[in-house]
Amino acid sequence: MVEIASGTAVWYHAGKPPVAVRWVLIRDPQQRFDTQALLCTDPNALAADVVRWFVRRWSVEVTFQEARAHLEIETQRQWSWHAIARTTPILLGLFSLVTLIADRLVVGCAIPVRTSAWYRKTQPTFSDALAL
Repeated sequence: MVEIASGTAVWYHAGKPPVAVRWVLIRDPQQRFDTQALLCTDPNALAADVVRWFVRRWSVEVTFQEARAHLEIETQRQWSWHAIARTTPILLGLFSLVTLIADRLVVGCAIPVRTSAWYRKTQPTFSDALAL
């Protein structure tokens, strides 16, 4: 359970038109995580939806972080835009291929989730698919 406060505001940046936003503050009474502020460009969005979207996005963020670490996406040695434009689609294709192969290998089972003392997780990530 978390405590939520929400409202609307105007986001302004010099030289840009103002944008209406929904702000959401999340506070954990048990203090398991720091109070966080979330912003959404849809001022009509419900606060609970903004929190749900934030939580769902976490697995995507972890996936992309691991893709950067393991596939070196956005860290190519060729720093020209042409080189990045050539290699990034191939790396994303490789990411998809690894994901599909891992899915085929564990038909009817769950992918084994590797954990460590400093990083506990319950859902498999891309590094687990690579290890498989």
